[in-house]
Order: sequence, then structure tokens, then C-alpha cells
Amino acid sequence: MTPAVRFYWIFVVIALPLSTFAMHSATDGAWYPLALQHPGLLSVLLLVLLFTLVGLFDQFIADSNLRKNYPVFANIRFLFEHFRPEIRQYFIADNLEERPFNRETRDLIYRRAKKIDDTMPFGTERDITAEGYLCLFHSLNAKHVDPDKTRVLIGGPDCRQPYSASLLNVSGMSFGALSNNAISALNKAAAEGGFYHNTGEGGISPYHQSHGGDLVWQLGTGYFGCRTPEGRFNPDAFREAASLAQVKMIEIKLSQGAKPSHGGVLPGAKVSEEIARIRLVEVGKTVYSPANHPEFSTPLGLMSFISQLRQLSDGKPIGFKLCIGRKSEFMGIVKAMLETGITPDFITIDGAEGGTGAAPVEFSNRLGMPCIEAGYFVEQVLIGAGLRDRIRLISAGKSASGFDLLSKVALGADVVNSARAMMLALGCIQSKSCNTNKCPTGVATQDPARAKAINVDLRAQRVRNYHQATVNVFLELCGALGYDNPDDLGPSDLYQRTESGLKDFNEIYVPIPPGALLNKAVPESYLKDWERARADAFC
Repeated sequence: MTPAVRFYWIFVVIALPLSTFAMHSATDGAWYPLALQHPGLLSVLLLVLLFTLVGLFDQFIADSNLRKNYPVFANIRFLFEHFRPEIRQYFIADNLEERPFNRETRDLIYRRAKKIDDTMPFGTERDITAEGYLCLFHSLNAKHVDPDKTRVLIGGPDCRQPYSASLLNVSGMSFGALSNNAISALNKAAAEGGFYHNTGEGGISPYHQSHGGDLVWQLGTGYFGCRTPEGRFNPDAFREAASLAQVKMIEIKLSQGAKPSHGGVLPGAKVSEEIARIRLVEVGKTVYSPANHPEFSTPLGLMSFISQLRQLSDGKPIGFKLCIGRKSEFMGIVKAMLETGITPDFITIDGAEGGTGAAPVEFSNRLGMPCIEAGYFVEQVLIGAGLRDRIRLISAGKSASGFDLLSKVALGADVVNSARAMMLALGCIQSKSCNTNKCPTGVATQDPARAKAINVDLRAQRVRNYHQATVNVFLELCGALGYDNPDDLGPSDLYQRTESGLKDFNEIYVPIPPGALLNKAVPESYLKDWERARADAFC
């Protein structure tokens, strides 16, 4: 018997009888319960009874070792553990400590969304001498950048309906992961702010169409919105949805940064009539999204699928999204492009730091290449293969500030997508309860009562404000480097502190000369993966 258990039994044996014994009245000689003579002590009786019952449950019923050895008192520990994230976030963590978005970044997003002062007093809190620190070298000849130069035309030589995209856009978030009001607010912001709204892989919902904002329709392995009952691709359903004027581009999702090479499960209990109608699945039946696409299993198959979608969509831009893992597999896709002559109109590069509503811990923590390195790698391979001019690059991952945008553009991106920063502009507080359906702000939930907290008109304006302010800061940074056109940015503009001092990315990594992969002048650091890459297999 532990000391805590011994104390519990001694307390119960003594306190419980004392709290319930009758007591002689000095006025009329009668006996009354103690609590009736002293009503204030009724609370003592109730607390002793509660203490007794909780302790009995802990010792004889609970499955917790801690509660059996420390009846009642162990529950205090669990109570504080439950509130630990909030206690840490509100009272302990400093401005730069939290992940994935620290307080400095969250406050920056909130302030820009509300159009209030976002300046910093007194000086930076960051350790600018720490290894890995990223920075830019400014010019004494600052320039003004025309805002029109943040529009990017997406569409290769085979595209018949090219699309002019904003520099910053809403990354893929499905209805189901986000609430109806959250999706509606994002779409209204996109419509008013002139940027696109990626649907996520859950299909095109009425809320994605609610305000006429431009859409990028994402097709995952479940083909939601264009699938047969068996989960295969349905060309007729795809053609019908792709013909919507609001759908500007189609994105094939091969993998995502938060959980690359991992399928998904939509429990039957969550498949309502509305979800079933949007995703073309059966009501109440569990739906499985495989880790791989059923329609192709090789890079050549991917090129064929891209060509098929291009024809079915009447020439709208077609691209794919992936998190870089094995470098040879992306190079195999490039070899398939060279062999077939088929190229995507865009490639979306997600990073291992990307977010999701729910993912296995090991997949989020340990798989995939960070977005910055991945963006540099993808652009260099396309340059080496002579394909860069045909394909636009979209960088996803973790983007919140103007510096995030500039760093990714400098390393190869033409366009940047952001998801979690847009959620924060909607009112998300990073409570990390996306996988519980109990989001306190109504953003990442399907609970109608919680979703009502979102004022669509107000939150749409906040997202639009954030978008505009962030793009404006990007332009100011670009001008501070001495450029009047973002196209002039390159890897040599971004510096990272290493053991041997500050180096730009062309010094840290190896650039590939144009066409080098075609004439066998492959740099040593790329050679092994290029030789291993195959167009007819992912390997």
C-alpha cells in the first residue's frame, strides 16, 4: 500500500463518519445531522463524499496505474496535463518558442488581417548568428516594384486556357477538414482579393462555389467528385466538374508534406448525405483513400493521366503536387516528360513542414524534404533537363510572411500557396485540436454550433487584408534587394548561416547548368539519382 493509498483510507475512515454523524442540539435536546445544524458544512460533506467515490473508482475500476497508486491526487496531475498546452501558450512560451507557428508569426498574421500596426519595437528577438539563420543582403539602390508583377501566367505550350494567378494563394483544404463557414469565407476572400482557392482533395463543395472565387480543383487518390463506386477515376464526372467556369486549374495530388505516401480513412459516421453527395460516395460507409493512385503506377502513367485530364478539361492547366522524397523518383518523372513530350503546366512542391488536420506522428516528423531545399532541387533538375520554361513552380509548405514568400521565389517558385496562415487569418488560434472536431474557433470542425462562430463577411475581409499586406511586404523586400521585378530573384539572394559563415544557396548547394542532364554533363551530386531514375517505374 503506497503512502497515498494509506492516507486515503485513513482520511475516509475518519472524515466520512464525522461528516455524517448527528450532533446534539444545545437548544431543544434533539439530534440533527451536522450539515442541517451548520448549512455551511454541507459543502464539506459533499466534498468528502466526492473524494471517497473518486478514490474508490481509482483503486478498483480505473485502468491507470497512477490513479491506483495515487487515488484522487493523480487526477490533479491529469487535469493540469489537459490544460498544459494552454498554460504554456498563454503564460510560459516566449515569442519565438512555439511550433509550428510561434507567437511572433501569429501576431503578425492577426495584425495584418485586422489592418493594425504590425511594426516591431526595439529590435529583433532572433539570434541572427545561429546556424541555419536565413537572411537577405539589401541594396543601397532600392527600387519600386509594380504590383502588377505579382501576377503569374500558368499554362504551358499544350494549355488552351492559361490562368493568371496571384503570387499568394489559398492552399488545399477540404470541406470536411474545414467547416462550411470557413470554406465560404476563404472563397469570398479569394473572389474579392483576386487569388485562387485550392479545394483540397475532398471535392468541390457548394461552399467552395459560394462566392465565385477562382478554384484549383485537387484530385487525390480517392478521386472525390469524379469517382466510380469502386473508387476508380470517372472521366464523365470529371469532365462535368472541370467544365465549371470557376475551376481554373486541376492539381493531381501525389503526396503531401505532412503525411507523404500515406492514405486516408473517412469513417462512415462522418459520411453525411452532404459529404456523400460532394465526394460521390455512399452515405454512412467508410471510405478509404489509398496511398497510391489507382489510375497509374509509373512516371509514364502519370504523363498519360495528365494528357487525359487536359483533354477532358478542354485544355485547362493541369499539374501535380508532391513532397519530394527519393530524388530519383522525381527525376524519373522528368525523364518521362522528356520521353513523351508531355509536360504539366505546373508542379506544386510541398514541404515536410506542411500541415494537415491529422497525421501519424512519425510521418509528420520524419518523412520528406523541407520545402526550401525541395524547391531548389526541383528547379535545378528542370533547368538541367531544359524544361523549366514550360512549367510553373508553386511552393506550398509553411508560408506566413513576406520573407517566406521571397525566400521561396528566390529558390525557384513562381507562386506560393499557404494554408495555416490563411486559417490564422480566419481566427484560428493554433489550439491543435483539428483532429478532435472540437476546434474552439469553428475553423477546423464539422460541428454546426462551433462553425456558426465564423462571420463569413468579416473573416473574408481579414483573409483579404492579410493576403494584400503580405504581398505588399514581399514587393518591398524585393525592392530593398535592388530589383524592380521578382523574376530577377535567384538562389544567390538568399543566405544561410553555416559553420563557415553566411553563404548563399548556390554556394551551399550545386546548381545545374542549363541542359546539363541532356548532354551527360551531370554534376556529381546529381549523377547517382539521375542514373537510377526510370521513366517506366518509381524507384
